Amino acid sequence: MAEQTIKLPRHVTFIMDGNGRWAKQRGKERVFGHFEGVESVRAVMKVAVKKKIEYVSFFAFSEENWGRPQAEVTTLMELMCKAMVGELPTFMENNVRFMVLGNRERWTDEVKKSVEEISSKTAANTGLTMIIFLSYSGKWDILQAAQKMAHDLINQPGGTQDPKSFDQYLVTDGIPDPDLLIRTSGEVRISNYMLWQTAYTELVFTDVLWPDFREKEFVDALEEFAGRDRRFGKIK
Repeated sequence: MAEQTIKLPRHVTFIMDGNGRWAKQRGKERVFGHFEGVESVRAVMKVAVKKKIEYVSFFAFSEENWGRPQAEVTTLMELMCKAMVGELPTFMENNVRFMVLGNRERWTDEVKKSVEEISSKTAANTGLTMIIFLSYSGKWDILQAAQKMAHDLINQPGGTQDPKSFDQYLVTDGIPDPDLLIRTSGEVRISNYMLWQTAYTELVFTDVLWPDFREKEFVDALEEFAGRDRRFGKIK
């Protein structure tokens, strides 16, 4: 398919799965796969910048992931902080705005500091927006949004109650719903991720483990998306 004819998604999101299995296949500790997975994030961002995709997001750490061994959790938090700070020059060079969304109450002080630093320094950038979902789950997001909406309706009776007005209470307020969700490693589920926002998202599942997912795999997924007929419940 010729590149100029490809219909590109506005927002692509990734469930980065398979880091642990990738490391195990090589006789390494699970965290080794997470380190290599950072290279896949860089590869994806390189393609997204080139193709002028507006939003790219990554499910980096779920609310459920806090139940993993403490040593792995600690290493993951340290890796994310290091990666965020280390990528700042690249963000600025490529006009990338950086955001992190999730349950901030569970973030460590180091994570909060890194997020605030990089987010503020890239806030004025007008190119691609990169979003990391950290300590996030779809059910948590819907619950906290419902609580906020209920509070507002109690204090301001008669307010609008429809899906569009509910969107503003989600942590993704102002961000378009994903057009394409890509999950690696052969798992075929969305694992409590953006349950509200992915109602009409196109899904692509690949057997490729996340550390092996690079430019070619991303382009292949974009081409598959371009061939989808998106009707949003309607008939053309």
